[in-house]
Amino acid sequence: MTNSKYWDMKMSADNSEEADVFIYGDIVRYQWDEEDTTATSFKEDLDDLGDISTINLYINSPGGSVFEGVAIHNMIKRHKAKVNVHVDALAASIASVIAMAGDTIFMPRNSMLMIHNPWTFAIGNAKELRKTADDLDRIGGSAVQSYLQKAGDKLDEEELQQMLDEETWLSADEAYQYGLCDVVEEANDMVASINEEILSKYKNVPSQLKQSKTQEKFSAQEMADRRKISEEAKSNSNYISDILGGL
Repeated sequence: MTNSKYWDMKMSADNSEEADVFIYGDIVRYQWDEEDTTATSFKEDLDDLGDISTINLYINSPGGSVFEGVAIHNMIKRHKAKVNVHVDALAASIASVIAMAGDTIFMPRNSMLMIHNPWTFAIGNAKELRKTADDLDRIGGSAVQSYLQKAGDKLDEEELQQMLDEETWLSADEAYQYGLCDVVEEANDMVASINEEILSKYKNVPSQLKQSKTQEKFSAQEMADRRKISEEAKSNSNYISDILGGL
C-alpha cells in the first residue's frame, strides 16, 4: 500500500537528520482505508527512515485500537531521536496517548486533545463479562501511566481518572494547564480528521467538530464505499475481538 496524504513518513526537505511523520486517520488493526494507521505499517516506515536525530510527528486523528496505539506509543518512546509532536487539529482517545510519547508537544490554540476510558463490545455469560470489565481496567491503566508521566506534578491520578470517566475534551490551553502540552501556538486552519462512525461513539463531542468539513472532500460513491467497508468490519467477530479496548 502506497503512502498517502493521510499517512506518511518522509525525510525532512531541509534537514537529512530529521523526519516528518503524519498520522491523519484512524488507528486500526487492519487497514480498511488509505488513511488508516497500524502498528505494523508504522514500524516498517519508521525502520525505513534509518538513523535520524529528530522526528516531527504530526497528529490529526480520532483514535482507534488501543493495542495498536500503545504499540506505536512505545515505538516512539524507545526511539533514540528527539520527538516533537504537533497536534495539528485533534488527538483523540488512543491518538492522545500516542501524542504523550513526544519530548515536546505543540498544540495550536484551536486544536484539541480528548481523553476517556477504553471501551469494547462484549458478549457472553456473567463470568465472561466480568472478565472483560477487568481487562478494560487493566488496559486503561496503561493509558493513565502515559498521561501521568507526561503531566508530572500538574495532574494527579484522582483528577485524571475523573477526566477519563467524563470523556474530557481539552483545548490547547487546558492541555497545557494539565501538563499534557508543552507549547501553545497560534491557531491554524487545519480541519479535524473525523470518522463519523467513531465520532458517534463519543458523548461530549464539541459542536464545531460535529460539523467537520473533512467529509466534504469525498464523493457520494467514496462515502458509500467507506460505509460498505465499515459494515463488513462490524460483521467480522475476529475484528471486533482485535479492537478490545479500542476507541
